[in-house]
Amino acid sequence: MKKSILWKENEMSVKKEKTNIDFLGKEEINKARKFHESFPEYTKTPLVNLDHLAKDLGVGGIYIKDESHRFGLNAFKVLGGSYAMAKYLAQKLNKDISELSYEKLTSDEIRKQLGEITFVTATDGNHGRGVAWTARQLKQTSVVYMPKGSSFIRLKNIQAEGAEASITDMNYDDAVRLAAENAEKHGWVVVQDTAWDGYEEIPAWIMQGYGTMASEALEQLNEMGVERPTHIFVQAGVGSLAGAVQGYFASVFGDNCPTTVIVEADEAACLYKSALANDGEPRVVGGDMPTIMAGLACGEPNTIGWKVLRDYSKAFVSCPDWVAARGMRVLGNPLKGDKRVISGESGAVTAGLISSIMTRDDMQELKKALKLDENSRVLLFSTEGDTDPIRYREIAWDGDFPTVG
Repeated sequence: MKKSILWKENEMSVKKEKTNIDFLGKEEINKARKFHESFPEYTKTPLVNLDHLAKDLGVGGIYIKDESHRFGLNAFKVLGGSYAMAKYLAQKLNKDISELSYEKLTSDEIRKQLGEITFVTATDGNHGRGVAWTARQLKQTSVVYMPKGSSFIRLKNIQAEGAEASITDMNYDDAVRLAAENAEKHGWVVVQDTAWDGYEEIPAWIMQGYGTMASEALEQLNEMGVERPTHIFVQAGVGSLAGAVQGYFASVFGDNCPTTVIVEADEAACLYKSALANDGEPRVVGGDMPTIMAGLACGEPNTIGWKVLRDYSKAFVSCPDWVAARGMRVLGNPLKGDKRVISGESGAVTAGLISSIMTRDDMQELKKALKLDENSRVLLFSTEGDTDPIRYREIAWDGDFPTVG
């Protein structure tokens, strides 16, 4: 069956009393960024100016943050997990995170003070690898559960970081529940970007960690002479990344916040379905969620992220797999003069979407609703590289999931 792109303009964002986003403001995000800057591996990931693609599509600019360069882990996720784990340790030590650099946290002295800690998480791959890597640096242990259908290569990458990792026979949300149950049983610490009632502190810290990426992107835009993007397209699984990006830019720009579009895999479009309901309450998607966008195959919204997106975002879009595949090919085979970006399935869907909106007759209503034109400067985030190289080649080389229509 041919699947189309579905979208819903957000009617809930007009409410006068909105969720407080101070925790994603400059002051808090600067703390996260300062911590990340203390890593020996730290460099700002590139913000690539796709000037020729922008001209071809008829917009003023397209800029994409390439997170395949993040700490040698090929994805952005380590930003959230590492900062949340650091904040947790700072809390145990009765210190503020600003007092604890990466060097201090990884010292034998701190390890002796803290004793043995096991961090546990559920992941499709990228988040778990970041948690496992950070736990190893901290001289602690980690346990990682992956949902059924997860990439064997991603599993091996997590195990290579020293984690006890396995692929379960559950979907992502049930794997999260398994992690929480075993943490309760064994005294482990859950590091999950999915928030639920009674578990919101660590997910909020993870969102703050993701804010480093948003902060870097704005700084890099300014260096290119762009004061602010007019539009931001950001992908969402549970909504933690999207909420962090939305919250940061809304905090910085207030009423002049860029038009933000939340993009999901259609098999796991819990935020889009929440927007359709239009009552302010989150909706859940169950079942297997068979999508190539493994990082977005999450059916239960982060309660914190949902409130931020509900109150500040412009539109929610549900995308079939061919949109992500199109984005991978667009970025991997750039127009002459543009830099190549190797982007995985979850990283490329926004590029596939903007290229579809600007070129397809059936997308003209959304183009008009978003006021996309030659004056638009669009910011995207490629959140992963080819974290599953075999799948990447099947799509980029062999043409799996061709564009529909």
